[in-house]
Amino acid sequence: MRFLFIFFYTITFAQQSQKVDFKTVHATLLPNSIEKSISGEVNYEFEVLSSIDTIAIDAIRMDFSNIKINGKSVNFKNTTKALQLFEGFKKGKNTLTFYYKANPKQTLYFIGEGENLQIWTQGQGKYTSHWLPSFDDVNEKVVFNLSIEFDSSFEVLSNGKLDGTTIYPPQSNPNKIWHYQMKKPMSSYLVMMAIGKFTKQTAKTKSGTPLELYLDQKDANKFETTYKYTTQIFDFFEQEIGVKYPWGIYRQVPVRDFLYSGMENTTSTIFSQDFVVNEIGFNDKTYINVNAHELAHQWFGNLITAETGKHHWLQEGFATYYALLAEKELFGDDYFQWELYEMAERLQQASKTDTIPLLNEKASSLTFYQKGAWALHYLRENIGPENFQKAVKNYLKKYGFKNVNTTNFLKEVNAVSNFNTTTFQQNWLEKPGFEVNQALDLLKKNSFMKLYLNLVQQQSKPFEEKKELFETILKSDDFYPIKEEVIFQLAEIPFEEKEQLLNLSLASKSIKVRQAVSRIMVEIPRNFQSEYETLLNDDSYITKEIALGTLWRLFPERQEHYLNLSKDWIGFNDKNLRILWLTLALLSEGYEVLNKVKFYDELFDFSSSKYESSIRQNALTNLLYLNPNDQNILRNLVNATTHHKWQFTLFARNQIRELIKTERHKKFFQEMLPTLSSAEQNQLNRLLEN
Repeated sequence: MRFLFIFFYTITFAQQSQKVDFKTVHATLLPNSIEKSISGEVNYEFEVLSSIDTIAIDAIRMDFSNIKINGKSVNFKNTTKALQLFEGFKKGKNTLTFYYKANPKQTLYFIGEGENLQIWTQGQGKYTSHWLPSFDDVNEKVVFNLSIEFDSSFEVLSNGKLDGTTIYPPQSNPNKIWHYQMKKPMSSYLVMMAIGKFTKQTAKTKSGTPLELYLDQKDANKFETTYKYTTQIFDFFEQEIGVKYPWGIYRQVPVRDFLYSGMENTTSTIFSQDFVVNEIGFNDKTYINVNAHELAHQWFGNLITAETGKHHWLQEGFATYYALLAEKELFGDDYFQWELYEMAERLQQASKTDTIPLLNEKASSLTFYQKGAWALHYLRENIGPENFQKAVKNYLKKYGFKNVNTTNFLKEVNAVSNFNTTTFQQNWLEKPGFEVNQALDLLKKNSFMKLYLNLVQQQSKPFEEKKELFETILKSDDFYPIKEEVIFQLAEIPFEEKEQLLNLSLASKSIKVRQAVSRIMVEIPRNFQSEYETLLNDDSYITKEIALGTLWRLFPERQEHYLNLSKDWIGFNDKNLRILWLTLALLSEGYEVLNKVKFYDELFDFSSSKYESSIRQNALTNLLYLNPNDQNILRNLVNATTHHKWQFTLFARNQIRELIKTERHKKFFQEMLPTLSSAEQNQLNRLLEN
């Protein structure tokens, strides 16, 4: 019955969008960080195109008052899922005004408090209706204009251009209203709001589009490394796509504990704080690909939107592929081919169990994103870059600010080429699995990839037969993955036989090549210890983490030296190096004995709700290894099950499931229950009962 209702509800809304056209909305909103609520006054302008009994606006668990259509109060029905209107409207133009209030359980998130407060939204797919009365049907496109009132000491961001601010009221209240305006329509899931203590830098593209780049105030020195190549990516897209950026302004802002890597809200991308990096972090993790992916969505997804989930690849496949094209422009063809190869490897492996094709609303994210990108690459290679660009340009111009399906795109391909799109659709879009042979044929056109694939085939050969080849590669200027492959093939070779090649590898200036050495060395002979120790000085938080852990384990007499050397390391946003250091300091007998309690308290503090989930998860993992019987740790683990980030709650639930397999821990959790919050009790009870 539930599925029947959902099906009926979807059809009803699809029918509504054909009979009613919502044009614009002006909303004045007031987020309340104490109540974790949002309220506001909303004014919709809409046109009734043909006779309809009931008009519905999606609204999840909201309260409404003072509802007026065309200036007159009307009766309405609040189903807790939608606001239903059945009187007062007429054929032609109408206005709708109302007040509402909601305490959203998802989509609008309040992170931290005081000066550390952040408020942000994530409307992925169809969830904006949890915080703003709007439309889950992506085919209903509206011009959204939001005015947001909040504490004037914060920065408030939304879609479109900022059309001034108002101090309100001027005399006493420190609040301010930010007025944002859009000029073009978009689907509701792309509406956003972000509030925090942000600092800003600005830039302009070649075509004159203003860029606004935001960071948390404490990260003000990380603009260059976080946003590197942003302007170049933007300029490349306008040239490559052939359609000018359609929205007038573009801004980006990182937030804490974001649910995904990034979200392409129209004009205003939100992304994860984990991509905010300094110069060392940039060598291991960058925002470049996510930056390009979310920007590409401003055309593919925002300017044109897939009409149903079945055609979702038209958004994610395009954004993924154009991000690769941007990286090709920045880093060259070898880099581009390597990324395609790694995607192909993942897709081939996944195809053993993932049998849902690309042109299916239930396809996996891997399929939508990476198989979609590969399908486009195959298409582009077969019809040629110029024809591909022409088809995409025509497609965007014809369907701009509208909804699209796969047939719409393939018709534009047919218009510029004789390529058999029917066979393409059957093989790449409708058939499960991955076209491995066709992908390999394309990859082998690149000389680097041809050499790499030949090297992979050397794995089973005796070391003596390939030693000379390995040495030649390590001395060459070849792209680093081929050198990594050489080092990985050395992993099981006795040290005496590979020592010369390891020294050659460590002589490299490539962080990636040296990092590969750190990964394969499970044991380190004494005569190689000093060479391996040089990895501690690399400008890589990943290399430092691997090398510190390995050296501390293998050379206990040098533990104090290694810990003193690394005591000020912090690492990434997740504090990977600091948490490792605290763990090793606690495990090292005799090391700063008087400070052991302080070290433990610091590590325990990192597991608390004061910190982001990535920090908490790192700390909890290590604490459970150090002292799984500490009930304070277990309490923080239970608290983690109530977090809004599903990846973190999954980690916490899995840890508890393992722990309660022992009677001792099961008893710990049972005795803890009465002291927990109701949300924590609910989560823990489910785990104990199952």
